[in-house]
Amino acid sequence: MNKDLSPEKEKSKSLDGSDQVAVRKDKLDRMRESGIDPFRANWDQTHVSMDAVSLLPEDEEVGPEVSVAGRIVAFRLMGKASFLKILDRAGKIQSYVRKDEIGEDEYALFKKLDLGDFIGIRGPLFRTKTGEVTIRAKEYRLVSKALRPLPEKWHGLTDNEQIYRQRYLDLVVNDDSRQRFRARSQIIREIREFFWSRDFLEVETPMLQSVSGGAAARPFRTHFNALDCDFSMRIALELHLKRLLVGGFDRVFEVGRVFRNEGLSRRHNPEFTMLEAYQAYSDYRGMMELTQSLIQQVAQNALGTLTLDRTEGAPIELSGKWREAKYKDLIIEAVGRDDWFELPKEAKLEKAKELKIEVDPALEDFEVTNDVFEKVIEHTLIQPTFVTHIPRELCPLAKITETDSSTIDVFELCINGQEIAPAYSEQNDPAVQREAFMKQVGEETQELDDDFLTALEHGMPPAGGMGMGIDRLVIFLTNAANIRDTILFPTLRPS
Repeated sequence: MNKDLSPEKEKSKSLDGSDQVAVRKDKLDRMRESGIDPFRANWDQTHVSMDAVSLLPEDEEVGPEVSVAGRIVAFRLMGKASFLKILDRAGKIQSYVRKDEIGEDEYALFKKLDLGDFIGIRGPLFRTKTGEVTIRAKEYRLVSKALRPLPEKWHGLTDNEQIYRQRYLDLVVNDDSRQRFRARSQIIREIREFFWSRDFLEVETPMLQSVSGGAAARPFRTHFNALDCDFSMRIALELHLKRLLVGGFDRVFEVGRVFRNEGLSRRHNPEFTMLEAYQAYSDYRGMMELTQSLIQQVAQNALGTLTLDRTEGAPIELSGKWREAKYKDLIIEAVGRDDWFELPKEAKLEKAKELKIEVDPALEDFEVTNDVFEKVIEHTLIQPTFVTHIPRELCPLAKITETDSSTIDVFELCINGQEIAPAYSEQNDPAVQREAFMKQVGEETQELDDDFLTALEHGMPPAGGMGMGIDRLVIFLTNAANIRDTILFPTLRPS
């Protein structure tokens, strides 16, 4: 529909933003002076847009009466009759307003409405000559006056900074964003449904913690005035969830916010949503089946497909058996050296130069190798790939592989060129766990959670555990370009 404006609206269109606000505020004052309430308390809404549209079958021209409400996003004013479209939570619906239907005075007021105003409309459905389901208005009411104009319809909201700072406008004018966040909500709902169907207990663990554990990450710190001591925002869910395994809850999961005081990038936001799940009497192979089944069920139920289109390159195929590859094999293939893991660090740094990647020479030997993995290999793993048996130094919380003491029973699921979900055979030997923790504490990469070690000494069953970044999951399921496109209100520098 074309956005044709009345002479009054054409005049306001040429004004800058502050002038348009002044015009709208003047309209507001005149409404109040004439006894009109421009901010009503409610409207008797019987249907949302898509439900109303579905009431009129394709072979019928006239349907039942409905009452809808939403924001005006398009106008076509034509003397004695007008068309408009309103946007509600389900989508858009058209309405046809005639002067001889609602009365001359009401129609005069109607023509003074602005794009962005919220209105309620009541009337029967009919089908226009072009086949569009439309409401023939018998009654309308302004329910909330918009004092600021929306972004121009045809140019939309294209400045990324404004999109993230004023997400509410992005949701009004950008249908892709609106659909992506609806999909995100459905994805999280399907995640919960999956775990509930497998008899997992959903729990909540503390965001404020006296010790930051479960990951090697820098926390956000704060001072707790009532207790006069410092606390940290959690950097992982793991250690409290595993305490629940000790307590006898054999299957637990949590979807919660996690905070890491680190960098910002297309793939990183300091506040993000994490899923973690733990299942007693399972291991990393059990988590492999669980993770694949989870993603396939979520994609099928939330998106209706297991084949995901990408902006560039072949689609991602989630059906069938997913690839498995050992971490060491991928490294050896990428660097072209069978003896890579026997080489001294200096030789690895030289090889990294040959591969034209920058590696900090101050890194530990295993970190140099992992830098090669992240910069040379990870971005190539587009189709689902379980990267198994990573170096033991990278995670102190997993079981050491029986046949290779340099690795741990772990997989990192990579899809679309990034890690989506790591999973472990969880370490339940308190002595081995303490030794691993003490090594990391000595390297200042993790704090020692002595209470967790005490819990472990009371006995924890063998278990598999899995973590998944929800934001990264949404990135590849919805073909988003940036993690900020999947977070309603991403972290930004104050304007």
